[in-house]
Amino acid sequence: MSKKTVSHLHLQGLKTRLTMQGGLGMLGGVKAIVIGLVGVLAGSCLAAEEAWTMFRGPRGDGSVVSRELPLHWSETNNVRWKTAIPDSGWSTPVVMEGRIWLTSATHDGHLFSAYCVEAETGRILHTLPLFRCDAPEPLGNNVNGYASPSPAIESGWVYVNFGSYGTACLDAASGEVLWKREDLTCRHYRGPGSSMLLYRNLLILTFDGVDQQYLIALDTRTGKTVWRTDRVIEWKDLDANGKPKREGDFRKGFATPIVIEVNGRQQMISPASTALFAYAPEDGRELWRVTHTSHTSVVSPIYANGLVVVATGLGVPEMIGVRPDGRGDVTASHVAWRVSGKDVPLTASPVAYGGLGYMVSDYGALTCFEIASGKAVWRQMVGGNYQASLLCSGDRIYCFGVSGKTTVLRAGRRTFEMLADNRLKTGFMASPAVVANDLILRSKTHLYRIGER
Repeated sequence: MSKKTVSHLHLQGLKTRLTMQGGLGMLGGVKAIVIGLVGVLAGSCLAAEEAWTMFRGPRGDGSVVSRELPLHWSETNNVRWKTAIPDSGWSTPVVMEGRIWLTSATHDGHLFSAYCVEAETGRILHTLPLFRCDAPEPLGNNVNGYASPSPAIESGWVYVNFGSYGTACLDAASGEVLWKREDLTCRHYRGPGSSMLLYRNLLILTFDGVDQQYLIALDTRTGKTVWRTDRVIEWKDLDANGKPKREGDFRKGFATPIVIEVNGRQQMISPASTALFAYAPEDGRELWRVTHTSHTSVVSPIYANGLVVVATGLGVPEMIGVRPDGRGDVTASHVAWRVSGKDVPLTASPVAYGGLGYMVSDYGALTCFEIASGKAVWRQMVGGNYQASLLCSGDRIYCFGVSGKTTVLRAGRRTFEMLADNRLKTGFMASPAVVANDLILRSKTHLYRIGER
């Protein structure tokens, strides 16, 4: 049910109550309507704030507004519940209306499922096998899995995606399958990774395979294709026989786009191998691009202080800041800064707070940098390896390690200030989610709700 429909039903209910209360005068009726409208609006705002609708949250940048998230936890402290999740998946859970949804797949890639968990108790409400594949392509690595793309959710509907293995829309209450698509293909080669983006009535998916690279928007209610845009890239990876090197391994990508607003217009920022693109999310038109020499993009971009900030990928990894007000190829004109080196993350997406950015490399180098210039402010080794994206809650930055360690630090220019060092038994490949003032953490084996009582 849409927010518009919900608001309409609330107003109809108010009218009915006013009609039944025959002794209610005009002034009292107006007052009741005003109070009712305030309640509806407040409820809508609260619902929006409580929900974690996509990978990296409703804003797509890993930021949490007006929450007091837990600072300390362990296996025996501040764990409200812990639930084992069958099979394997690195997808981020999504949360809305008291329910948590996440995806999983068997280790051999033959069965792809969705799970619904009650947010209050951790009880599994729905176990839904959705897709089967008799001959999945081997992953060829120990980093990715078959259930890495994160779900997306809105009131009444939840969307799950396993890349070329299938996409489905489910009823968020009953788990009923409302529509499926199994015809969206590409050769992922190392497994699927890009998560979905909800934009108005569109579900936007990214398919950056070794054989084809495109974005496609589906109607959220029917699953039908609204637009498809093939990426236009001048590849420079051909061998002596004119074929892509390593079967096209330099062409694939796993990044998730974000939507930003620039001068009153919406832009979808979408990283790919050798290029960063901006598209019009309503119809898929390319707006601008920045080219580079990296490949296999994974890190999701952020938008802060008027700049798009993104890590380019493998090969020659760079973090770049781009002014998003150009048109066409803006490589020479709109790149505000470039920073290269081993500290640039290959997997974990950064966060921004107070004009500063924070990024953690795969091997545990945490860097605070200026958004405006890219200049490093301080650097600190925090130990371990990192795949999950960072989370920012007020002036706290959360870093979730592959080993199960979570380092919490205070955002600030002067120096690294660690607030907490928390540990769980198994580590994190999935990025975190938030419900109310609690963390929803998916380890390699379990789903946790972490909350200070």
